[in-house]
Amino acid sequence: MLTAVLIVAALCLAFANGANDNFKGVATLFGSGTMSYRRALTWATVSTLLGSLTAVFLAESLLKSFSGKGLVDVELTSSVDYAASVALGGGLTVLLATFVGMPVSTTHGLVGALIGSGLAAQSAINFGKLGMDFFLPLLTSPFVAVGLTLLLYPSFRWGRKRLGVSSETCLCVGQKEVEIISSCCGTVAVERAAQLSVEFGNTVTCRSRYAGRMFGLEAGKTLDTLHCLSAGMVSFARGLNDTPKIAALLLLAPAIGNFGSAALVGLVIAVGGVVCARKVAETMSQKITTMNHGQGFTANFVTGLIVIVASRYALPVSTTQVSCGSLFGLGAATKQGRWEMIRKILGAWIVTLPIGAALGAGSYLILSRI
Repeated sequence: MLTAVLIVAALCLAFANGANDNFKGVATLFGSGTMSYRRALTWATVSTLLGSLTAVFLAESLLKSFSGKGLVDVELTSSVDYAASVALGGGLTVLLATFVGMPVSTTHGLVGALIGSGLAAQSAINFGKLGMDFFLPLLTSPFVAVGLTLLLYPSFRWGRKRLGVSSETCLCVGQKEVEIISSCCGTVAVERAAQLSVEFGNTVTCRSRYAGRMFGLEAGKTLDTLHCLSAGMVSFARGLNDTPKIAALLLLAPAIGNFGSAALVGLVIAVGGVVCARKVAETMSQKITTMNHGQGFTANFVTGLIVIVASRYALPVSTTQVSCGSLFGLGAATKQGRWEMIRKILGAWIVTLPIGAALGAGSYLILSRI
């Protein structure tokens, strides 16, 4: 019975992870208007699933880390009720955040549940391993993302201008272009949009785009392609980094195996994203900072780079924190950051770990009596 509870709890955690995390890789595509919500979600689902399937070959160390080995007593890591309580604690934490539309870290929820369940089982906690192997990567990775974005965005912007690529705003009625204005004149664009709306009797939308050529290719289409590829890289990296953390909890279930665990978890993560991603998608895409196509590419490039490197060296970073960190850095660089929402997200990050610990402890106390 406990094995069945473990499998269900782990898959619920995977579903919650997909609902809260899947869209984060493509949030810049939706936020910049490069893709519609449905197209962006489809791209996120496919690339995340590929990352999940690759995880079994490249991220085996993360499987071991999130089984609790070295963090709690050895005999506890082979306990089905401990693994099930970790899955329940982490899953409930992420589902709660998803319900209110807050992009939180599944990694934080899992680490909290690992600690809370261990304490409820009266296990010793290896705080040295907790600090070096878990807290240090989790705490430093968002700052690395902010710093890299602040460094790379001006460099990419300078390179674009050196190549003769300009940024402009298209005022459009439906698909019809009405007027083109330089993107440096944001106030003018808004005023002209209001005037043209009266003139045409329709809503005039402002669409950012790039004009010129890069290496003999049309700049706008080239940058859009790079943006889409960078979003796919982030989603792939997220599947690569998050799947083994959840699949580790299924290692106690007989006859599933490493590949079976990763494949099953990856599939349920994909379903969670398709069904319940909308609220977090709107927060990530529209409520942290405004962005255009090139800015979105920069944020995705930084996120994907950090998460892929972290997965390669078995560092349990949070894709949520890294992707949000790159958006925070983008907002600071462009001075378009919405700091009230950023403060709310930071507050949600602070409470994720203790909530995960409390729910993990409560789950263990219940399951250990079954």
